[in-house]
Amino acid sequence: MAQTSALPPHRWRGADALVRSLQAAGVRVVFTLSGNHIMSVYDALLGSGIELVHTRHEAAAVHMADAWARLTGEVGVALVTGGPGHANAVGALYTARMAESPVLLLSGHAPLSQLGQGAFQEMRQAALAEPLTKAAWVCRAADQLPGDLARAVQLARSGRPGPVHLSLPSDALELQTPQQPPPEASAFAPVPQPLAADAAQTLLAALQRAQRPLILVGPASWDRAGRARCAALQAACGVPVIGMESPRGLADPSLGALAELLPRCDTVLLLGKPLDFTLKFGRAPGWTADTAWLQVDAELEELTRAQRNIGASLRFSAHADTRSAIDSLTALAQAQPAAARPQRAAWGQGVQQAIDYRPPAWVEAVSGQADRLHPAQALRPLQAVLDSHPDAVFIADGGEIGQWAQACLQAPHRLINGVAGAIGASLPMALAARRAVPGAPVIAVMGDGTFGFHMAEIDTAVRCGLPLVAVVGNDARWNAEHQIQLKDYGAQRLIGCELRATRYDLVCAALGGHGELVTEPGQLMPAVQRALASGLPACVNVQISSVAAPQIRRPAPA
Repeated sequence: MAQTSALPPHRWRGADALVRSLQAAGVRVVFTLSGNHIMSVYDALLGSGIELVHTRHEAAAVHMADAWARLTGEVGVALVTGGPGHANAVGALYTARMAESPVLLLSGHAPLSQLGQGAFQEMRQAALAEPLTKAAWVCRAADQLPGDLARAVQLARSGRPGPVHLSLPSDALELQTPQQPPPEASAFAPVPQPLAADAAQTLLAALQRAQRPLILVGPASWDRAGRARCAALQAACGVPVIGMESPRGLADPSLGALAELLPRCDTVLLLGKPLDFTLKFGRAPGWTADTAWLQVDAELEELTRAQRNIGASLRFSAHADTRSAIDSLTALAQAQPAAARPQRAAWGQGVQQAIDYRPPAWVEAVSGQADRLHPAQALRPLQAVLDSHPDAVFIADGGEIGQWAQACLQAPHRLINGVAGAIGASLPMALAARRAVPGAPVIAVMGDGTFGFHMAEIDTAVRCGLPLVAVVGNDARWNAEHQIQLKDYGAQRLIGCELRATRYDLVCAALGGHGELVTEPGQLMPAVQRALASGLPACVNVQISSVAAPQIRRPAPA
């Protein structure tokens, strides 16, 4: 909700300098939960024009900032109090880090003047956040707040984007400081790491020599704007460009049957995509020993790690940020005469057909249990809602249900829990999505376990007027873990995965939202339409059968 008081503070504090710097950085929304250490920042935000979205849990504030960053391309800002408030927020940084999302976590902090004396909620906050961020530090003086903020925003946006943490000691915020202009816009801008011209020529030449090449990009290049840049690169060089953002990696169901083609691939260019577990570390059986690897990355340690993983198979590497590399390669390829471009239409078509493949049996899939839907039955009809608006937002979270959702649905804006493999972010993300993309349908698909993480954010959505539709696939268990136990240990050794078939629709209604229960296929779309029409945060609680995530394989040729 926007803050409207127009009275400036009677004196200029560190908190006022911080807020002025947030304005200079172009920050429009701050996702926050109040607390002692940051009350001066709240006071300074009055009349600033920066909107506050008050959450019910600090981790939810970080997830909202993460979604905001992915959808808008801006830095997403979360503001929490120190000590336990900071500790609550830190866990959510891992999802943002693995999603390559430029998030800034601002945490209140015990006063500098009392450190080491047992100050209230004193904690080594930067040390706690450091493993999950690109950088984390404590501001040391009121007059350093503007510079520290600019540095944090710039770091979050530069190279491989990611979260940054800045701790704000309460005395630095509250003490009077000389008024000074905020940092210039350039201080917040990402620092480019351009791809050298000779490196671009080497990479393009290697791709042109290949018969069956692929270009793989990471999550930061697979938002809506990134997909457009990748499509331009693919059109210019004739090489399929594929985004990878799922912890299932090569088995990502949204990539269809792509994995079956990878042993035929002779050259792979990694554009900001780490050579990690999602790619089976570049080794058999997912890849052959003859596959030639090329790599461009903003982080030298990623280049070193790839060399360590695959040795001489890494034929060439270059240090540059992904966006600069995509733009350079696209321009270089577009400048070549059309006659000089390799003709690989059959390979490109085969890759796309593999990605698009879904088993025909899904169309007729039904649940074998009474009063329950198969996940495909519960999800496929939602595509009509996502197709109804050019800015529709689709969010997927949870274990097996999240994988079914990613396989069945697509939308102009897509948010998933990402390479981190953590669950629980989808409901907070849906709130941020509604604020970032007003007017478009926001459909968040999640499991019943996931809904339980942040169900109180329905209250936040009601207070802030943020309608959304949460489709909860309710199989009354932690199904991903249930499936692991079933496969690895057998049906007689299932433990610790059962939940109750809770009426999450009634929970939503009790918090001021709209609730629907679905137990039959014919009930689904009328329930979703009523949820959309309600103008409220809504939960469509769909009773589903407990089935494993999809494993997509095309039948062998006859």
